[in-house]
Amino acid sequence: MDNSTIYVREKGNLRRVGNIILAQPKPSSSSSSSCRRTNPFVQRKEHFIFTYNEEGSLRYTTKSLFDITLLFVADNIHHVDSLVGFPEQIGDRLFVAAEENRVFLNPEVSQKAMKLFCDAYGDMVLGSLCLRNRFPLLHERITEIKTFHSLKSLDVFGCRLGDDHELFMHLTSPSLSSSLTQLFIGGNHLSDVGLQRLTAPIRIMKKGLDSLELLDVSHNPISEMAFRYLKCLAKLVKLDATGTNVKLDTGLKKTMWDVLGLIHSEKPLNIFDHSECKTEGWAEQVVNQWETSGCQMPKQKKMEESRASALRFFGRQKFVREVLNAAPLTGENGKRTNMEKLHFYKPTANNHLIEKMDPSTTKCLQVRNPTCYIKKRKPESSKCDDSHQSPPTKIHRSSSLVFTAEDADLLNSY
Repeated sequence: MDNSTIYVREKGNLRRVGNIILAQPKPSSSSSSSCRRTNPFVQRKEHFIFTYNEEGSLRYTTKSLFDITLLFVADNIHHVDSLVGFPEQIGDRLFVAAEENRVFLNPEVSQKAMKLFCDAYGDMVLGSLCLRNRFPLLHERITEIKTFHSLKSLDVFGCRLGDDHELFMHLTSPSLSSSLTQLFIGGNHLSDVGLQRLTAPIRIMKKGLDSLELLDVSHNPISEMAFRYLKCLAKLVKLDATGTNVKLDTGLKKTMWDVLGLIHSEKPLNIFDHSECKTEGWAEQVVNQWETSGCQMPKQKKMEESRASALRFFGRQKFVREVLNAAPLTGENGKRTNMEKLHFYKPTANNHLIEKMDPSTTKCLQVRNPTCYIKKRKPESSKCDDSHQSPPTKIHRSSSLVFTAEDADLLNSY
């Protein structure tokens, strides 16, 4: 079987497959391994289930053909062209078999194997990925992480991305544009330039992060000017700017409302406390295996080519090693826990909007659209002159109608 031609029947047609070398069975003992090399039809021990009967005698039963086939495909997963169209129940069992076979720890086939499952099953493989303060894991498995193109939530807080990281291209790629709704990129030494580069494909080509609703840029040295780059995120409704180079004042509130349509939340939003962010999907244990295997590997093997070349170039091994092994920027220590939370959200236009806004915010709302206030002021004034039974504010509060932003501006004038 090692040197013979392999034929595959696909869609009723028989075709020849060349240049495929099947994986060799893993020998369980030295005596059986030689037999398997010379005679491929020798029964493999993993094809049987060994049990004991009531009398204590050893007995074995043959595994089903499906289980044997599943094991064979898992061993040769790198030869599979596509899994599109296979039921998710089979895909789940095949993924477990590949995981148990440690396929995703093999750097030669892990990327192709993970992409194979992601292309066929999308967010079932991984719908949420939390890499918070897991800097080594992100940089050592960046090629596999970029195969997750159906993520709904991604947390890379404290991963030292900087202003020009290759992950930014993946975040703005068409593969993630329709799925990613939550993105946490706080604590990454991201400046105005980095935020400009991140949003450049969206602002220029109008593609990328089309579904993003929540963004965390906290504990980054960004200024108030950088928030103008976020105007291209049409569906953004929640933003965390805690620990940035901005100060909460009337000017910041006005900028947030004029540019992004967001207002400051007096109470911290629970979505930014990291309680709901976690890794979910078939590949949850695979991510843990990556981290565990990375910790067990020698330091020389853990270091990527770029880091190794940097060490050779600068000749500052001790300094760079201390930087790489230093504790990541968490942004959650005691000093920053007491920091004022700068959480912003997009208000819903309803009859409870006035009660939630402070005077400074309502002033910003009036400044944003003064023409609307002038046009609608007269009809309400004449109405007040004709009838003095109840103030207009009470009429609107008792109504269950949904108000627009223009109606809110009118109500704020009373």
